[in-house]
Amino acid sequence: MLPALCSLFTALSCVSGVTVVTQKPPVLTATKGEKTTIHCNLGTVTNYEAVWYKKVPGEAPQYVISNRHSWSSPGYGSGFSSPKFTSTHSSQSDYTLIISNVEVGDSAVYYCKTWDDSASEYVSQ
Repeated sequence: MLPALCSLFTALSCVSGVTVVTQKPPVLTATKGEKTTIHCNLGTVTNYEAVWYKKVPGEAPQYVISNRHSWSSPGYGSGFSSPKFTSTHSSQSDYTLIISNVEVGDSAVYYCKTWDDSASEYVSQ
């Protein structure tokens, strides 16, 4: 029997003011049971959190997790928790979403947002 594959997509590019948020990889295919990571760079933003969302076609985006370099632990949206979902950071602007034990139900578009002072709104890639 072939293992189930889950497609996890990241959002496309968006520029607002001077804030440029980038994500890698643009498309990710994972095997059921694997751990997968999606990276987000907040560009010049270093004083706000990275907020991750899950978007299933035909449904409203779901808030998954938020993390900030100064926080001791991330905050979670309803229905999302550790150790299935977690977020780490390697700098004030580089964040990673980690999804453990990937399941078919995890297939979605995942994207990160951060606050842009110049636009007075949250922006994403």
